[in-house]
Amino acid sequence: MGIESTCSWATPLDTWTNDIRNETKPKAEELEPKLNLMANDNNKCQRISPKGMKEHIISSRPHEYLNVQDLPKTWDWRNINNTNWLSWARNQHIPQYCGSCWAHGTTSSIADRINIVRNRTWPDMNLSPQVIVNCKAGGSCNGGNPGEVYVYAHQHGIPEETCQAYVAKNPDSFSCSDIQKCMNCAPPAGAKPGDKGNCWAQPKYPVWKVKEYGTVSGAERMKAEIYARGPISCGIDATEKLDAYTGGIFEQVKLAPMINHEIAVVGWGEENGVEYWVGRNSWGTYWG
Repeated sequence: MGIESTCSWATPLDTWTNDIRNETKPKAEELEPKLNLMANDNNKCQRISPKGMKEHIISSRPHEYLNVQDLPKTWDWRNINNTNWLSWARNQHIPQYCGSCWAHGTTSSIADRINIVRNRTWPDMNLSPQVIVNCKAGGSCNGGNPGEVYVYAHQHGIPEETCQAYVAKNPDSFSCSDIQKCMNCAPPAGAKPGDKGNCWAQPKYPVWKVKEYGTVSGAERMKAEIYARGPISCGIDATEKLDAYTGGIFEQVKLAPMINHEIAVVGWGEENGVEYWVGRNSWGTYWG
Protein backbone atom coordinates (compact mmCIF):
# COMPACT_ATOMS: atom_id res chain seq x y z
CA MET A 1 0.00 0.00 0.00
CA GLY A 2 3.00 2.24 -0.40
CA ILE A 3 3.72 2.72 3.29
CA GLU A 4 7.44 1.99 2.87
CA SER A 5 7.98 4.36 -0.05
CA THR A 6 7.45 7.94 1.15
CA CYS A 7 8.40 8.51 4.79
CA SER A 8 10.05 11.51 6.40
CA TRP A 9 11.50 12.52 9.75
CA ALA A 10 12.86 15.40 11.78
CA THR A 11 14.99 15.57 14.91
CA PRO A 12 14.11 18.14 17.60
CA LEU A 13 16.38 21.06 18.38
CA ASP A 14 17.30 21.25 22.07
CA THR A 15 15.65 24.52 23.07
CA TRP A 16 14.54 23.46 26.53
CA THR A 17 18.06 23.29 28.00
CA ASN A 18 19.35 26.69 26.90
CA ASP A 19 16.03 28.53 26.75
CA ILE A 20 16.46 29.68 23.16
CA ARG A 21 12.88 29.14 22.03
CA ASN A 22 12.61 32.30 19.95
CA GLU A 23 9.81 32.73 17.45
CA THR A 24 10.26 34.68 14.23
CA LYS A 25 7.59 35.79 11.81
CA PRO A 26 8.02 34.13 8.39
CA LYS A 27 8.23 36.16 5.24
CA ALA A 28 5.20 36.12 2.98
CA GLU A 29 7.00 34.21 0.22
CA GLU A 30 7.88 31.46 2.70
CA LEU A 31 4.23 30.72 3.38
CA GLU A 32 3.43 29.41 -0.08
CA PRO A 33 3.66 25.62 -0.57
CA LYS A 34 6.45 24.70 -2.95
CA LEU A 35 4.55 21.83 -4.60
CA ASN A 36 1.09 21.61 -6.09
CA LEU A 37 -1.56 19.57 -4.29
CA MET A 38 -2.78 16.23 -5.61
CA ALA A 39 -6.21 15.98 -7.13
CA ASN A 40 -8.94 14.87 -4.73
CA ASP A 41 -9.25 11.10 -4.33
CA ASN A 42 -12.45 9.93 -2.65
CA ASN A 43 -12.39 12.83 -0.20
CA LYS A 44 -9.09 11.72 1.31
CA CYS A 45 -6.43 14.00 2.66
CA GLN A 46 -4.83 14.70 -0.74
CA ARG A 47 -1.43 14.23 0.80
CA ILE A 48 1.51 14.76 -1.55
CA SER A 49 4.86 13.05 -1.38
CA PRO A 50 7.90 14.63 0.29
CA LYS A 51 10.04 13.00 -2.40
CA GLY A 52 12.29 15.58 -3.97
CA MET A 53 12.20 17.84 -0.93
CA LYS A 54 15.50 19.44 -0.02
CA GLU A 55 16.83 17.58 3.01
CA HIS A 56 18.74 19.23 5.82
CA ILE A 57 21.00 16.57 7.38
CA ILE A 58 23.87 17.31 9.73
CA SER A 59 24.44 13.96 11.46
CA SER A 60 24.83 10.32 10.49
CA ARG A 61 21.59 8.49 9.70
CA PRO A 62 20.75 5.50 11.90
CA HIS A 63 20.95 3.00 9.03
CA GLU A 64 24.55 4.11 8.52
CA TYR A 65 25.67 3.02 11.97
CA LEU A 66 23.10 0.42 13.08
CA ASN A 67 22.94 -3.18 11.92
CA VAL A 68 19.28 -3.84 11.29
CA GLN A 69 19.87 -7.53 12.00
CA ASP A 70 20.60 -6.58 15.60
CA LEU A 71 17.32 -4.69 16.08
CA PRO A 72 14.58 -6.35 18.16
CA LYS A 73 11.78 -8.19 16.37
CA THR A 74 9.28 -5.96 18.15
CA TRP A 75 9.62 -2.26 18.92
CA ASP A 76 6.70 -0.05 19.89
CA TRP A 77 7.09 3.49 21.27
CA ARG A 78 3.71 3.11 22.96
CA ASN A 79 5.39 0.79 25.43
CA ILE A 80 9.14 0.89 25.92
CA ASN A 81 10.13 -0.21 29.44
CA ASN A 82 6.47 0.19 30.50
CA THR A 83 6.38 3.82 29.35
CA ASN A 84 4.28 5.35 26.58
CA TRP A 85 6.42 7.97 24.83
CA LEU A 86 3.81 9.14 22.33
CA SER A 87 1.87 12.40 22.34
CA TRP A 88 -1.88 12.05 22.56
CA ALA A 89 -3.99 10.81 19.66
CA ARG A 90 -5.86 13.24 17.40
CA ASN A 91 -8.92 13.40 15.15
CA GLN A 92 -8.41 15.66 12.15
CA HIS A 93 -12.09 15.42 11.14
CA ILE A 94 -13.75 17.25 14.04
CA PRO A 95 -15.47 19.57 14.53
CA GLN A 96 -15.72 19.30 10.72
CA TYR A 97 -13.92 17.54 7.88
CA CYS A 98 -10.41 18.86 7.23
CA GLY A 99 -7.85 17.18 4.98
CA SER A 100 -4.92 18.01 7.24
CA CYS A 101 -3.38 14.55 7.69
CA TRP A 102 -0.10 15.96 6.34
CA ALA A 103 0.01 18.37 9.30
CA HIS A 104 -1.03 15.78 11.90
CA GLY A 105 1.33 12.96 10.97
CA THR A 106 4.31 15.29 11.02
CA THR A 107 3.55 17.39 14.12
CA SER A 108 2.68 14.25 16.09
CA SER A 109 5.95 12.60 15.11
CA ILE A 110 7.96 15.69 16.12
CA ALA A 111 6.09 15.88 19.43
CA ASP A 112 6.81 12.19 20.07
CA ARG A 113 10.51 12.75 19.50
CA ILE A 114 10.52 15.74 21.84
CA ASN A 115 8.93 13.54 24.52
CA ILE A 116 11.62 10.92 23.92
CA VAL A 117 14.67 13.17 24.05
CA ARG A 118 13.29 15.06 27.05
CA ASN A 119 12.73 11.76 28.88
CA ARG A 120 9.00 12.37 29.10
CA THR A 121 9.35 15.37 31.41
CA TRP A 122 6.54 17.90 31.82
CA PRO A 123 4.87 19.30 29.81
CA ASP A 124 3.51 16.38 27.79
CA MET A 125 4.23 17.63 24.30
CA ASN A 126 1.65 18.32 21.60
CA LEU A 127 2.36 20.73 18.78
CA SER A 128 -0.38 22.71 17.05
CA PRO A 129 -1.43 21.43 13.60
CA GLN A 130 -3.82 24.40 13.37
CA VAL A 131 -0.88 26.82 13.30
CA ILE A 132 0.59 24.78 10.42
CA VAL A 133 -2.71 25.16 8.56
CA ASN A 134 -3.07 28.86 9.44
CA CYS A 135 0.42 29.59 8.17
CA LYS A 136 -0.05 27.37 5.12
CA ALA A 137 3.20 25.68 6.04
CA GLY A 138 2.83 23.07 3.33
CA GLY A 139 -0.89 23.18 2.57
CA SER A 140 -4.34 23.59 4.06
CA CYS A 141 -7.50 21.62 4.86
CA ASN A 142 -7.52 20.82 1.15
CA GLY A 143 -4.34 18.75 1.42
CA GLY A 144 -0.66 19.43 1.64
CA ASN A 145 2.99 18.43 1.62
CA PRO A 146 4.33 16.94 4.87
CA GLY A 147 7.92 17.77 3.94
CA GLU A 148 7.22 21.48 4.16
CA VAL A 149 6.14 21.12 7.79
CA TYR A 150 9.70 20.14 8.69
CA VAL A 151 11.07 23.09 6.74
CA TYR A 152 8.78 25.44 8.65
CA ALA A 153 9.69 23.80 11.98
CA HIS A 154 13.37 24.27 11.20
CA GLN A 155 13.07 27.91 10.13
CA HIS A 156 10.43 29.22 12.53
CA GLY A 157 9.39 26.59 15.06
CA ILE A 158 5.90 25.32 15.90
CA PRO A 159 3.86 26.52 18.91
CA GLU A 160 2.17 24.10 21.28
CA GLU A 161 -1.49 23.10 21.13
CA THR A 162 -2.23 25.43 24.06
CA CYS A 163 -1.39 28.36 21.78
CA GLN A 164 -3.86 27.49 19.05
CA ALA A 165 -6.57 24.86 19.46
CA TYR A 166 -7.41 22.70 16.45
CA VAL A 167 -10.62 23.88 14.74
CA ALA A 168 -10.38 21.76 11.55
CA LYS A 169 -10.81 24.59 9.07
CA ASN A 170 -8.87 27.02 6.93
CA PRO A 171 -8.54 30.54 8.33
CA ASP A 172 -10.33 33.43 6.64
CA SER A 173 -6.88 34.64 5.63
CA PHE A 174 -3.64 32.65 5.42
CA SER A 175 -1.71 35.59 6.81
CA CYS A 176 0.15 33.71 9.54
CA SER A 177 -0.61 36.70 11.74
CA ASP A 178 0.48 36.81 15.36
CA ILE A 179 -2.99 35.87 16.63
CA GLN A 180 -3.08 32.93 14.21
CA LYS A 181 0.03 31.51 15.87
CA CYS A 182 -0.72 32.07 19.55
CA MET A 183 -3.77 33.65 21.15
CA ASN A 184 -5.40 34.25 24.49
CA CYS A 185 -8.86 35.42 25.49
CA ALA A 186 -10.60 36.96 28.47
CA PRO A 187 -14.24 37.75 29.23
CA PRO A 188 -15.40 41.31 28.60
CA ALA A 189 -16.57 43.48 31.47
CA GLY A 190 -19.99 42.34 32.66
CA ALA A 191 -19.77 39.15 30.59
CA LYS A 192 -22.85 36.98 30.35
CA PRO A 193 -23.05 33.26 29.59
CA GLY A 194 -22.38 32.74 25.89
CA ASP A 195 -20.28 35.88 25.40
CA LYS A 196 -17.21 35.16 23.28
CA GLY A 197 -14.98 37.53 25.16
CA ASN A 198 -12.00 39.53 23.92
CA CYS A 199 -9.05 37.80 22.27
CA TRP A 200 -5.56 38.98 21.42
CA ALA A 201 -2.21 37.73 20.17
CA GLN A 202 -0.17 36.22 22.99
CA PRO A 203 3.10 38.21 23.00
CA LYS A 204 5.39 35.57 24.50
CA TYR A 205 5.24 31.80 24.05
CA PRO A 206 7.56 28.87 23.32
CA VAL A 207 8.05 27.39 19.88
CA TRP A 208 9.69 24.06 19.13
CA LYS A 209 12.17 23.68 16.30
CA VAL A 210 13.93 20.84 14.50
CA LYS A 211 17.63 20.80 13.73
CA GLU A 212 17.54 18.41 10.76
CA TYR A 213 15.05 16.57 8.57
CA GLY A 214 14.97 14.19 5.65
CA THR A 215 13.28 11.28 3.90
CA VAL A 216 13.57 7.54 4.43
CA SER A 217 12.21 4.54 2.54
CA GLY A 218 12.53 0.78 2.79
CA ALA A 219 11.76 -1.43 5.77
CA GLU A 220 15.31 -1.73 7.13
CA ARG A 221 16.09 1.98 7.02
CA MET A 222 12.69 2.80 8.50
CA LYS A 223 13.29 0.44 11.42
CA ALA A 224 16.71 1.94 12.11
CA GLU A 225 15.31 5.49 12.07
CA ILE A 226 12.37 4.64 14.34
CA TYR A 227 14.51 2.67 16.79
CA ALA A 228 17.25 5.28 17.10
CA ARG A 229 15.28 8.53 17.06
CA GLY A 230 11.54 7.91 17.29
CA PRO A 231 8.39 7.81 15.13
CA ILE A 232 8.34 8.90 11.50
CA SER A 233 5.53 10.08 9.21
CA CYS A 234 4.66 8.02 6.15
CA GLY A 235 2.35 8.16 3.18
CA ILE A 236 -0.16 5.39 2.55
CA ASP A 237 -2.97 4.52 0.17
CA ALA A 238 -6.04 5.03 2.38
CA THR A 239 -8.39 2.65 0.61
CA GLU A 240 -12.04 1.92 1.33
CA LYS A 241 -10.90 -1.32 2.97
CA LEU A 242 -8.66 0.69 5.29
CA ASP A 243 -11.56 3.00 6.09
CA ALA A 244 -13.46 -0.06 7.33
CA TYR A 245 -10.56 -1.44 9.38
CA THR A 246 -11.71 -2.86 12.74
CA GLY A 247 -8.49 -4.16 14.29
CA GLY A 248 -5.74 -6.73 14.02
CA ILE A 249 -3.10 -6.91 11.31
CA PHE A 250 -4.36 -5.09 8.24
CA GLU A 251 -3.18 -6.34 4.86
CA GLN A 252 -3.98 -5.19 1.35
CA VAL A 253 -1.91 -5.43 -1.79
CA LYS A 254 -2.29 -2.93 -4.62
CA LEU A 255 -0.37 -3.02 -7.88
CA ALA A 256 -0.03 0.76 -8.00
CA PRO A 257 -0.77 2.38 -4.62
CA MET A 258 -2.10 5.94 -4.76
CA ILE A 259 -0.51 7.75 -1.82
CA ASN A 260 -3.29 9.97 -0.50
CA HIS A 261 -2.91 9.98 3.28
CA GLU A 262 -0.26 10.60 5.93
CA ILE A 263 0.11 8.65 9.17
CA ALA A 264 2.77 8.19 11.82
CA VAL A 265 4.66 4.91 12.08
CA VAL A 266 5.67 4.31 15.70
CA GLY A 267 7.06 0.79 15.65
CA TRP A 268 6.92 -2.70 14.23
CA GLY A 269 6.29 -6.28 15.31
CA GLU A 270 5.86 -9.88 14.27
CA GLU A 271 2.98 -12.28 14.86
CA ASN A 272 2.98 -15.91 13.71
CA GLY A 273 5.77 -15.13 11.29
CA VAL A 274 3.97 -12.09 9.84
CA GLU A 275 5.81 -8.78 10.15
CA TYR A 276 3.76 -5.61 10.59
CA TRP A 277 4.10 -1.87 11.13
CA VAL A 278 2.51 -0.09 14.07
CA GLY A 279 0.77 2.90 12.51
CA ARG A 280 -1.00 5.74 14.29
CA ASN A 281 -3.79 7.44 12.40
CA SER A 282 -5.47 10.81 13.00
CA TRP A 283 -9.08 9.66 12.67
CA GLY A 284 -9.87 9.35 16.38
CA THR A 285 -9.08 6.52 18.80
CA TYR A 286 -12.38 4.80 17.97
CA TRP A 287 -11.24 4.14 14.40
CA GLY A 288 -9.95 0.59 14.08
